[in-house]
Amino acid sequence: MSGEHASVRIIDGYARGGTDIAADEVWAMEAHLEACRVCRDRLSAAVAAQAPAVVALVDTVWSGLEPRLAAAGVMPRRRHWPARLSGWMTPVMVPWLAMVVTVTLLALLLDLIGTGTGDVSPVLLLAPVLPVLGVAASWSRGLDPAYELTASAPRAGLYLVLRRTTSVLAVVVPALLVGGWATGVTAAQWLLPCLAFTSTTLALGGVIGVTRAAVSMVALWAAVVAAPTLAAGRTAVALQTGALPVWGLILALGIGVVIAHRGAYSVLGAHR
Repeated sequence: MSGEHASVRIIDGYARGGTDIAADEVWAMEAHLEACRVCRDRLSAAVAAQAPAVVALVDTVWSGLEPRLAAAGVMPRRRHWPARLSGWMTPVMVPWLAMVVTVTLLALLLDLIGTGTGDVSPVLLLAPVLPVLGVAASWSRGLDPAYELTASAPRAGLYLVLRRTTSVLAVVVPALLVGGWATGVTAAQWLLPCLAFTSTTLALGGVIGVTRAAVSMVALWAAVVAAPTLAAGRTAVALQTGALPVWGLILALGIGVVIAHRGAYSVLGAHR
């Protein structure tokens, strides 16, 4: 990129499909094209000059589609998802986030009325895994019908994953704050495990897919912490204040792995 527009070198290389352009330059170029009509026109001219076969193919496809589109008629207008929210979440995330908040409120209710689980707080027990469910829904191949378009978009990858994760935390954390305040559980006691579990899910998601990672982490939590805690009737060591430094270390390691493998989130495998 040079100044406010893409350089001639990048425009020409991109038009001919050259492999000598760095990946970060390609990403910057595609992101810039979203908002710059001047560079889109320059790219169109470069494609016409350097790749006439592509232009001929587009013209052929368009000549076949145009009469069909004209005969298809006008579809009735539908209510669109707000454009400002599209970069942060998708419509399929809404019911999942609503479910997560509902589970939080149910845990709070159980905590307030007492459920015979000893000194175990349901809010504290569920807090680390609640955001993981929303993260799985936000980047799931099975739930998002536009997952292929999402993964191939210029701003896909870690940028979009972090945005959607932030939107999940923005919904879940306030609900947990209310629950923690009402039950007397300190914020650090559930917030650090919550963030550590989320970062670990994303780190593992770069290897096996975010949805599979989320399911694995929830299953691990249920087997290693939740079930023994409920059986013993007392708060597990992992949820006590003495374990907070360990959760902080897990959070830092998870963030480090996510940054180190940031390119893994731009492929379709991350949607598994």
